[in-house]
Amino acid sequence: MQDTDIVKLIDTTKCTACRGCQVACKQWNEMPGKRTRNFGSYQNPPDLQWNTWTLIRFQEHVDSKGTLKWLFRKDGCMHCTDAACVKVCPTGALHYTEFGSVGLKEDLCIGCKNCVAACPFEVPRYNESTDRITKCDLCQTRLQAGRLPACVLSCPTGALTIGRKDVMLRAAEKRVKELGGDANVYGDRFVGGTHVLYVLSEKPEVYDALPQSPSVPLSIIVWKDFFKPLSLLAAGGILAGSFLHYLIKGPKLPYDDAGAGKKEGGE
Repeated sequence: MQDTDIVKLIDTTKCTACRGCQVACKQWNEMPGKRTRNFGSYQNPPDLQWNTWTLIRFQEHVDSKGTLKWLFRKDGCMHCTDAACVKVCPTGALHYTEFGSVGLKEDLCIGCKNCVAACPFEVPRYNESTDRITKCDLCQTRLQAGRLPACVLSCPTGALTIGRKDVMLRAAEKRVKELGGDANVYGDRFVGGTHVLYVLSEKPEVYDALPQSPSVPLSIIVWKDFFKPLSLLAAGGILAGSFLHYLIKGPKLPYDDAGAGKKEGGE
C-alpha cells in the first residue's frame, strides 16, 4: 500500500437510499438522463448504465429473526488493486491512478469490451453511440484538486467517507464490532483489496449483484502474467538476433539471391 492510496468506505447501515450520491455523480460528470420504466422496485434505473456510474440498489430481506428489512447498497466501480480490467485493456485506457484507484482515459478506449467481459463486478458499461466504455473514476480530478468525490460530498448521513486505506479499514472494522451479528467488512480480502470498502449488516451472499469471492479470471492471469511476457521476450529475442546478424553480416542486398541462383544453375 502506498501513502497516497485512497479508499472510499460505504457503510450500508447508514444509507437511507436518498440517492443524493446517484444524482451528484450524474451532475458532476455531466451525464444525460434517460427515461426508464417501473419494474416493480424503487431502484431506478434497474442496473448500472453507460450514463449511470453510481446506483443505489434496493432489496427486501427477511433476516434470521423473521424481521423484514430494507437493504440499501451503493453500487459502482470497486477500484480493485489487482484489476482485471486493467490487465486486459490493450491501449492503457484503463490504468491505475496516483490514488490507487482505476482511472479511464476515454480518448484511448477502442471499444473492444475486454473489460466488460473480465470485470468480476460487472461494472464497465459500453456506450454504443461513442463506441467507448464508461465507469466511475473515483472523481480523480476532484481528488487531484484536494476535493471530496461528488458522491461523498452529497451524502447527508455519513454513509460515505473517504481517506487513507489503513484509516478507512480500521474505521470499517470498528463499525462492524459495534454492529455485531453478521456484520462484516467487504472488499479487503480479494483482488488485491479494493479501494471501495463496504460495511455490510448481512453476509455478502444476501446482497443482490455482489459476488461472494470475486477474482481475476484464470485465463487472464495465465495470458497477462505468463504467456504475454514470454511472447514479448521472444519477440525481443528475434529483434535482437536480427540486429546482431545485421552487424555481423551486413544488410542483405537484392542481388544476393540472384547471384546465388546463377551459381546453382552453373552460369
